[in-house]
Amino acid sequence: MRNFLRLLAGALAVALFAGAAAAQTYPSRQVRFIVGFSAGGGTDVVARMIADHLTRALGQQVFVDNRPGAASNIAGELVATSPPDGYTIFMGTISTSSNRTLYRKIKYDALKDFAPVTQVLSTPFLLAVHPSLPPNSLKDFIAFAKARPGELNYASAGSGSGAHLFSEMFRMMTGVDIVHIPYKGAAPATTALLAGETMFKFDNIVTTLKLARSGKLRALAVTTTTRSSAAPDIPTMDEAGVPGYDANAWFGVFAPAGTPPAVISRLHAEITKILKEPRVRDTLLALGAEPVGSTPKEFGAFFRNEVEKWGKVIRDAKMQID
Repeated sequence: MRNFLRLLAGALAVALFAGAAAAQTYPSRQVRFIVGFSAGGGTDVVARMIADHLTRALGQQVFVDNRPGAASNIAGELVATSPPDGYTIFMGTISTSSNRTLYRKIKYDALKDFAPVTQVLSTPFLLAVHPSLPPNSLKDFIAFAKARPGELNYASAGSGSGAHLFSEMFRMMTGVDIVHIPYKGAAPATTALLAGETMFKFDNIVTTLKLARSGKLRALAVTTTTRSSAAPDIPTMDEAGVPGYDANAWFGVFAPAGTPPAVISRLHAEITKILKEPRVRDTLLALGAEPVGSTPKEFGAFFRNEVEKWGKVIRDAKMQID
């Protein structure tokens, strides 16, 4: 027994020493920042902003690697099976929490295979329609949709994406009969809406507000229970005709499970510093995004709650993907 305890103590000492050594030398080469959606969408925009600042903070290139498809499942599997050394990190979203329930066959478990670093920001979505549609208010839009069951289609960044989940919640709470058209990312979904191929879309305010302000889209409501400081003139879903509707998008950084705690701490410290920079904070707030910068423990608890919340929506809506 004594020999076993000595061996265990020695192993722990070696592990702690290795972790400390890794933190002191980290990073010694470029870091890959995986994004599960195509370039130009909200996830990509936020990841590139963080990557640019992290490059300067870490003294090594942090480059964004877009791996779109299957509502970020392709990217998630890549990260889950990457070496836990801090040289592969991941920008998680609502999809990261929903895929666990949505997909029958999934090769990783986000609750077990990812190490939370920090929640970067929280932001509402906008319900935006193509300007050719007559409704100018959410109540009119709901009435318009109910009078045309199965005729109105909406774009999303893919099955299980935030846009899909928000739309399904909207469908269940209003009783409208709408048709889902999934795309491989938020950018192509927005392009389809702008071209009139689809009729409406729930999309991140970060990328959609400017399109609404320019008249290319018409914003009907924000998805949170409070109005956005970037768009105080746009009512909430609750105010405009769907009582109790409340959903927000989020972005958060993960690393593969088993990444040394000291490396997680370094990444957390640098990212939270970035979020506190006045220029970054003011830019995000102007876009309608609220910087967060939570601790790894706080982000882990938040993520578990998101898994439960969206899992219930998926089960109630009978959404399932093979």
